[in-house]
Amino acid sequence: MRASDHAGFTSPLEDGGFQSRQSCIISPPNFLLLKRPVLSSPSSFADLSAKINDRSARAGVIGLGYVGLPLAIAIARSGFEVTGFDIDPKKIVALDACKSYIDAVADEALSAEREAGRFSATTDFSGLAACDVIVICVPTPLTKHRDPDLSYVEATSRSIAAHLRAGQLVVLESTTYPGTTDDVVKVILEKTGLKSGVDFFVGFSPEREDPGNQHYHTATIPKVVAGDGAQALDLMKAFYGAAVKSVVPVSSNATAEAVKLTENIFRSVNIALVNELKTVYAAMGIDVWEVIDAAKTKPFGYMPFYPGPGLGGHCIPIDPFYLTWKSREYELPTRFIELAGEINSAMPRYVVGKLAEALDMRCGKALSRSKVLVLGLAYKKNVADIRESPSLRLIEIIEERGGKADYHDPFVAEIPPTREYQALKGRKSVALAPEVLVDYDAVLVATDHDQVDYATLVKNAPLIVDTRNVFKRLGLSAGHVIKA
Repeated sequence: MRASDHAGFTSPLEDGGFQSRQSCIISPPNFLLLKRPVLSSPSSFADLSAKINDRSARAGVIGLGYVGLPLAIAIARSGFEVTGFDIDPKKIVALDACKSYIDAVADEALSAEREAGRFSATTDFSGLAACDVIVICVPTPLTKHRDPDLSYVEATSRSIAAHLRAGQLVVLESTTYPGTTDDVVKVILEKTGLKSGVDFFVGFSPEREDPGNQHYHTATIPKVVAGDGAQALDLMKAFYGAAVKSVVPVSSNATAEAVKLTENIFRSVNIALVNELKTVYAAMGIDVWEVIDAAKTKPFGYMPFYPGPGLGGHCIPIDPFYLTWKSREYELPTRFIELAGEINSAMPRYVVGKLAEALDMRCGKALSRSKVLVLGLAYKKNVADIRESPSLRLIEIIEERGGKADYHDPFVAEIPPTREYQALKGRKSVALAPEVLVDYDAVLVATDHDQVDYATLVKNAPLIVDTRNVFKRLGLSAGHVIKA
């Protein structure tokens, strides 16, 4: 996930609901011209190292979304006092009431750290001056032309610079192209007159959040760390080593940035491969899920990936293109990454095509005159996370073709504001009951949540288009269930 898994923020085009992405930071313009640099301290490293080792260092986490909030609680649990910063006042109100809006953080865990005095949250960024370690967890989206949008990182860095002092460690966790930490964050901070590696320290550690994962959480996932110089790396190892089970140091911030991109490019390319195989095997009358299930019995040389209606989440649909953009600087093509992006981006339209074909062949009805229920709005099962969800695109395409689309999701009661699908804002999940299902010409399964009565679906829906193989997996195959 981006530190955007990676995980919601409030962009300038959104109104700040809890289902939006991680909050960005907006700084006043030209403040650096007014700021007087803090005098440096020759003992910055020694003092900060001692504070981290005895847990007297105060940590600040900027952006209390899917990455920032779980990280803040993990750091607090390790004994540090943590201040969370966010521009969304709704989040602060919820946190003050010990109400978590992130599944990975239970209300009880939040309450425990607040009652112990180890966690607080605020919209007042002047508190950054009191923080010894500052962690940036803001989004790094793409522009319409698939170029990196570093506006949130840049604005946040300027906010930090306004309060920068000697003896601080500033860490970027947001996913980005190699070179961002040193060439963007560090450069902005050094405009204050303070020097990285002398007065303050800079590091990068890619977030590795996976919403809905019951086996791993922030503190148990190995943490890759890097720093601008040997002392910065030592501070990174000490700080994160106190909060997570294991740290994996690498030689430079650029290397750590490349690690995160490599992890998500690997997934993107392999998902694109099985999505393409799905279309080829379907034309041959071969079930791609049966092929994958058989192939994964090989104990070596194969790792199963599964097709779907498209890519979702804050990582895989976005992160790979940070490298394609950066590679242009070196005049090197990234054909695998770009082809994978094309294949995965084409999946929603392919799925709607299969839906239209099934309606025509089995029901004698055109999609333009059909009413479709999209099952699952979240991008993955058993979470409420709709970031980059292909379900939103599926609804849009169905309605572009003249059909009517509703959705059901047990985790998403209402579609929150999004940058790309503003017209869908406010639509509500419909009930999944027999008397409701009969009003729809087809059900399109986009997300296979466990909290769905699939037996009721197969009994009452006249046509089901399954993009997740859930009915076969549950032993509910039927003649009116079509895979796509």
